[in-house]
Amino acid sequence: MTVTEALNARRSIRKFVPGETIPKEKIDSLLEAAMLAPSACNTRPWEFIAITNRSVLDQIRAFHPFTGMLETAPLAIVICGLPDSQSGISEGFFPQDCGAAAMSILLKAVELGLGACWCGVYPREQLVDGIKSMLELSSVPFCVIAVGVPDTTARQRGFFDAKKVTYIE
Repeated sequence: MTVTEALNARRSIRKFVPGETIPKEKIDSLLEAAMLAPSACNTRPWEFIAITNRSVLDQIRAFHPFTGMLETAPLAIVICGLPDSQSGISEGFFPQDCGAAAMSILLKAVELGLGACWCGVYPREQLVDGIKSMLELSSVPFCVIAVGVPDTTARQRGFFDAKKVTYIE
């Protein structure tokens, strides 16, 4: 699969085949893809929480209003930022760095035949504090990515829009 094919095939999947599990090798492959993402000055200001525990997935779903897809997802990856790991010219760039890691997970999921959906947490203080408390984190929860075997086909929503481009030649 080419990068273009993965980009064209990527969708936000909100319904997964119930009862399916994700093998640890695939989970590790998703996490490896995330850790290959670029970061400011290669600070890698992130950590990842891979959750397959149904009780914890249900807790997140009950708390976070936009994670309904966790009802059928067998895996959630919580990307957490480590803002204190950045200083000088890299300071403050953890949201962009975590976003790059999230996109890497989404594209790797497509390659692995999985579906995924990115659910934002940061910068919503209530969501950050709630997820942080629930998972007993010292880092900053950036997003929750639901992952599973797709049980639905979503239509493509992204497209090239020339009106949003300015060429400076």
